[in-house]
Amino acid sequence: MPHKQIDDDNELVLLPLGGAGEIGMNFNAYGFGAGDEKKWIIVDCGVLFGREAATPGIDLIVPDISFLAERRDDVLGIIATHAHEDHIGAIHLLWPMLKCPVYATPFTAKLIEGKLDEAGLLGKTKLKVMPPHGKVTLGPFEIELVSVTHSIPEPNAIAIKTPLGTVVHTGDWKIDPDPVVGKKADLNRLKALGDEGVLALVCDSTNALVNGHSGSEADVKKGLTDLIGTLKGRIAVTAFASNVARLDTIARAAKAHKRQIVLVGRAMHKIVQAAKDVGYLQDFPPIVDQDDAEDIPANKVLFICTGSQGEVRAALPRIAAGEHVVKLGPGDTVIFSSRIIPGNELGIFELHNKLAALGVEILSVEDHFVHVSGHPCRDELAEMYALVRPKIAVPVHGELRHLHAHAKLARSLQVPQVVIIENGQMLKLAPGKAAVIDETPSGRVHLDGNVLVGEGLGLARTRRALSFAGLIAITVVVDEKNRIAADPGIILEGIPEPVHEAVREAVDGVLDRHNPKKDDEGDLREKVRRAARRAAEDAWGKKPVTRVEVVMV
Repeated sequence: MPHKQIDDDNELVLLPLGGAGEIGMNFNAYGFGAGDEKKWIIVDCGVLFGREAATPGIDLIVPDISFLAERRDDVLGIIATHAHEDHIGAIHLLWPMLKCPVYATPFTAKLIEGKLDEAGLLGKTKLKVMPPHGKVTLGPFEIELVSVTHSIPEPNAIAIKTPLGTVVHTGDWKIDPDPVVGKKADLNRLKALGDEGVLALVCDSTNALVNGHSGSEADVKKGLTDLIGTLKGRIAVTAFASNVARLDTIARAAKAHKRQIVLVGRAMHKIVQAAKDVGYLQDFPPIVDQDDAEDIPANKVLFICTGSQGEVRAALPRIAAGEHVVKLGPGDTVIFSSRIIPGNELGIFELHNKLAALGVEILSVEDHFVHVSGHPCRDELAEMYALVRPKIAVPVHGELRHLHAHAKLARSLQVPQVVIIENGQMLKLAPGKAAVIDETPSGRVHLDGNVLVGEGLGLARTRRALSFAGLIAITVVVDEKNRIAADPGIILEGIPEPVHEAVREAVDGVLDRHNPKKDDEGDLREKVRRAARRAAEDAWGKKPVTRVEVVMV
């Protein structure tokens, strides 16, 4: 154990800046030390994907890490639990603010490497590859990786040993008794950690509302193989590209029925290649180029496509819109080997409707056994608690409803203390007296094109307002004596024609009443803005975004 001497002022704290109270954008910092002298490690550094209705024009959302950036000399490293975007997708965006080493197992490191390379950071970042079950000591933290199972290769729980106790941070996990790719969860090591004594279990809550067990990928393999054998035309299967085990399952099911494999979507090719580079998918069937797929008989081809969540730029939505070289039609089938992530319903249903319009049959998890979750259901959570036996339970990785369900379960399992925290709350971890000790400034940062901008700047809010009620832009021209010198320029975008005249009359009325000696430029601008907006609301019932500029000639 590092640093045997314990200063009475030392604290062990957890500070989530993302992923507590939400699903996505996982970012958890652990601090050890006295007061402002703490040393920090970061577990995961993920993104949240923007949604057009809520954050128009924003593709990615990352946590505001200014608290740690101000202390970056005390940040000892980032440890990635696994390679999903909500756990590693922000590393290349936020690393320049921290400039600390990044630790990951081979497959995860391969995908991080690709992101760093695209960002021009590969030669600058210390990316350190850890073997499965690897260990590393960072200041007062002794880090040990413990293999678990999930829907991607090399998922890890992390045992964080400190002079004040051991924390087990699960990352994303499940207990799959028969994983198709990778090893089983190391339940023996988890039990051994429990025997040694675990201060806190910081644990995935995604399926805390779901009874039973999440199921095995091996069962999906049988379900998909049987289903594909009943279908006659072209088949397209869509799934999360990162689920390497599912890609292997789909490919083997296709091979069993003498169908050739076509990967459709950049992410599919990237993940398959990364998996092969580090030793997975060595028996993956030959891949046919999508441009050659048209020459394969309909009953001999199977497409594996991106776009299971209706992402507009992914392969399957483009196929459904007729914008792709791959074509589907009557007699063909699309299998959705995935669940609907909450919030994506409208996009997925729109995709279903477009496929139905093409005459394509749609099969999904509602009717066939073609998917299992990568997260623990309640029986698996109970098994984890029985193995680890923590003094403190801290539910994370879930919306508040998931966290509260997880907390209720943990209490029923007689965990001595259960604490629910949200992003920005600093939790002191101590036996019997874990408590929030500080509220840290936290928030979200939007990747707007290639630029990171604070959520508080309101750009997404302004875009929502523009999409809802349009824009009025008015230019007022005055002379050197502040007299109106020309007719106003009025531009109305996204506003019905009958409203235009009402706005023009309102603006003209203000200008007719303008007193150049009494109203300064600011007064004139505000009177014109308020009159135009009020006129639009009276005529239309909506309040457009209204901008007024006063120009002197």
